[in-house]
Amino acid sequence: MSYRISVFAEKSGVNKETIRYYEKKSLLKDPSRTNEGYRIYSDDDVKRVKFIKRLQNLGFSLSEIYILLGVVDNDEVRCKNIFEFVSKKELEIQEQIADLKRIESMLKDLKSRCPDQKAIHQCPIVESLIFD
Repeated sequence: MSYRISVFAEKSGVNKETIRYYEKKSLLKDPSRTNEGYRIYSDDDVKRVKFIKRLQNLGFSLSEIYILLGVVDNDEVRCKNIFEFVSKKELEIQEQIADLKRIESMLKDLKSRCPDQKAIHQCPIVESLIFD
């Protein structure tokens, strides 16, 4: 299927300005155009934007996503230092996972110390933080 920018943006879950910005940043290839000059996008473009948004939601920057898309696009220039990039990102993610596990443990502990949902204002941890 092919879509004009409004429908494409809707299917992708972003607004038209985001689409134009992604094009400007070379995250999306220049779309084909109708004789009237309207941009035309495909289902593959929809998948690509959803992929970009998913990576953003996972904490990747647009410049990092641009590098990763180099693999998808078979771009030798962007893939030149991909091993170093991936290795560094892997370490960052391992650190984030460790941090999230510590936070999860703290939240589980907090949850176990609080009496119940209705009496949350009497939670011993909150009381100790206020009065210590």
